[in-house]
Amino acid sequence: MSSLYLLHKPYRMLSQFTDNEGRATLADVMNVPGVYAAGRLDYDSEGLLLLSDDGALIHRIAHPRHKQPKTYWVQLEGQIDENALKALRSGINLKDGPTRPAKARLMAAPALAPREPAIDPKRHPSTCWLELTISEGRNRQVRRMTAHVGFPTLRLIRAAIGPWQLGDLAPGEWRRETLHAPRPAKPAKRSGKPAASRARRHS
Repeated sequence: MSSLYLLHKPYRMLSQFTDNEGRATLADVMNVPGVYAAGRLDYDSEGLLLLSDDGALIHRIAHPRHKQPKTYWVQLEGQIDENALKALRSGINLKDGPTRPAKARLMAAPALAPREPAIDPKRHPSTCWLELTISEGRNRQVRRMTAHVGFPTLRLIRAAIGPWQLGDLAPGEWRRETLHAPRPAKPAKRSGKPAASRARRHS
């Protein structure tokens, strides 16, 4: 069995436990020894971060080969139009190459705790919310995608990674899940006892 921790990473917090510059880190909200983040979430982004003490599980979640879909709730500047949505769904050309097709749809504003500092309505009088699901994880990809189609990202919350959901976790809250997928077996120590005898001892 493996332990998986689902954390709602707050805004302006690093996805690591230490920092030499005095910025907020995961140690400010979690005191669980031996866990590491499966992937990362930008300092200025919020939402679901997965952590575990099982290196193989972290690899399965974070490695690009496994293509875990990631869903984001994105507050955009302006009112996104159908042409921009179609471009996101089809894939767009960024400086580091074309993106894979994404799932993109307008959504109502999600029920979220206010962000500090909040989006200034005087500077951004018109905004909308987009639900965007991608299956790759380039640096600041969502922000670059929405800017490319003309609608800059103002607030970004990761709502899901594969089957794991942010749910009702408040910023800074976390919960633990137990996964019953077996860990890789360690090589057995050599023994002069027959195999059947060893099996009875460990049964």
